[in-house]
Amino acid sequence: MTQDATTTVERIARFATRVDRATLSDEAADRLKRILLDTLGCAIGALGAGPVVAVRNVVDALGGEPACTLIGGGRSSPDRAALYNGSLVRYLDFLDSYNRQGEVCHPADNTAAILAVAEAVGADGSDFLTSLAVSYQVQCRLLDLPTMRAGVNYTTPLAFSVAAGGSRLLGMDADRTANALALAGVGAVSLAVIQAEPVSQWKGLASGEAASRAVHNTYLARAGITGDLGVFDGPLGLFQLVDGILEVDWETERLDAPLRTSIKKHNAEFQSQTAVDLAIRLRAEHGFEARAINRVSVEVAQGAYDVLGGGKYGPKHDCRIKEQADHNLLYLVAVALLDGEVWPPQFAPERITRDDVQTLLRKVDVQPSEDFTQRIPGELCARLTITFADGQVVTGEARDYDGYHTRPMSWDQVQGKFDRLTAGNLPDAGLRRAIAEAVDGLEGIRAKDLTGLLAQVGP
Repeated sequence: MTQDATTTVERIARFATRVDRATLSDEAADRLKRILLDTLGCAIGALGAGPVVAVRNVVDALGGEPACTLIGGGRSSPDRAALYNGSLVRYLDFLDSYNRQGEVCHPADNTAAILAVAEAVGADGSDFLTSLAVSYQVQCRLLDLPTMRAGVNYTTPLAFSVAAGGSRLLGMDADRTANALALAGVGAVSLAVIQAEPVSQWKGLASGEAASRAVHNTYLARAGITGDLGVFDGPLGLFQLVDGILEVDWETERLDAPLRTSIKKHNAEFQSQTAVDLAIRLRAEHGFEARAINRVSVEVAQGAYDVLGGGKYGPKHDCRIKEQADHNLLYLVAVALLDGEVWPPQFAPERITRDDVQTLLRKVDVQPSEDFTQRIPGELCARLTITFADGQVVTGEARDYDGYHTRPMSWDQVQGKFDRLTAGNLPDAGLRRAIAEAVDGLEGIRAKDLTGLLAQVGP
């Protein structure tokens, strides 16, 4: 059968079964390891968060073949490990991001699912890393579709990417991999309303659930269950739903998505990173008192305005819970100007509802910039103009932040973020160091060696 006669899932399946460790450059592998360490830091830092504890209670109640490690101890089936560990990865909203104009996803959402399957099949670290890179490549390339712009949540591409990486680890041929993609994708179409106001706790849990379901469906495909191979191209398929097509030559595709993936510097939605960074810098440079501020004008790209600034995802002046606050540019800029940082403590309920930040966020006005929109993904621009009661005006503009894919964090910077995020739930500095060393030397260990370390995490 010629390539023209095949479906998109068949072409992606051939890609997933074709690539190997040699397709992943040393530079991309090094970047992916840094992202992996960052991802594990986000997961460990989320241990004990109320919604994630609720997920863990459900996983424990339902049981499951104890084939895979749960971070912090315990075991369950691959799909339930993907659910719980994936919820940990996503919950703080401090994980990596990949962006296009009007689109953002978090490729680290693949990590828990791929690690669970790798542990279940006894994969070595190199195979796990390569399969994770496959998932990154598939999810990031699917973001070329106008997904969020069409009202489809980014957990939809995640289902395809988990199936691609999971199928590779399970040793499935191209035919069964194509069916895994079809099964995982056709039932995974979720609505972007997840990100809209009033934002709920599901915003931080939807990725873990989507990845878990994709693992489950991949195992079904391995057992011989078939799916609709026209999930993308067929009548009423995804291309028709989003009114777009995907033009990727999967025959020549390599594993370079980690080089275009960014790590967050601040605990805030990705499109806010430069604006938050700029607010903190202006505060430090000018030493002003936030209570003297009369007005803050923020200019960002259209996507940031729509999701975070009061655009089509809804007004942002009512901000009361963590899930709202980390997706609210008014709150994020206000708390950055007040506290000089945006980390998990800035999302404690008592911090969000305090009068100082509630008053200041109502003085923040966000507007979209067409120029900034057009400069994505090469830049992630923001401009702030702060006007004080005495008439003084402070302005600033930035093209990106330290951690954006064009200015990647060093290993030491990622290690510093990991140590700070995990210190509360992982006070044992020796274990923190052992996890970092395992990630750095992943090709020389097995997946279960890494998960064995993660089982020991806890205060």
